[in-house]
Amino acid sequence: MRTRIGRRGVMWLLAGLPAACASPNPALYTLAIVPGATRPGAPPRIELREIALARYLERSQIVRSSEDFRLDVLGNDWWGEPLDTMLSRVLVQELSQRLPSSTVFVENGAITATPDVSVELNIQRLDEDHSGALVLVAQVAVTGRATLTRNVRFSVPPPSPGTAGLVSAMSSAVGELADTIAGML
Repeated sequence: MRTRIGRRGVMWLLAGLPAACASPNPALYTLAIVPGATRPGAPPRIELREIALARYLERSQIVRSSEDFRLDVLGNDWWGEPLDTMLSRVLVQELSQRLPSSTVFVENGAITATPDVSVELNIQRLDEDHSGALVLVAQVAVTGRATLTRNVRFSVPPPSPGTAGLVSAMSSAVGELADTIAGML
């Protein structure tokens, strides 16, 4: 016995195919603000220049690791905003908390004041190593009357398994980076 599907039935079947093939919505993550010790005596106006990221980090998906010549990217765990923009936002808030007598602003934001010092960052690594610890490797330059540069490396074990633990460790490492920058200022 043959079953006939009318034109209308075929249209409904074809309309439902994209929904059946759609992947689930990605889980979105953001770095948390990590408070630190306040420091007196910093310059009044501090400009955070645009952050340079290693190219492998410039993606929506969170990179778990870059070990063994291979990127391990979390396919359905994404950043809620571009990583360089998020790092700038978080560092401005963390530096503002640590340096309460200073105004900290980003280079390409709405504030157009002449800075007393500029902070420049190259983020070279922000992912897990073989042991599962989060590694942040960066170069920092503070330019004012003189230029002070420093290479930094932080290793933070995730407090829990999974993406939330990885992002928590990243937040802690960025907090340590803010502590280092505040000390340089």
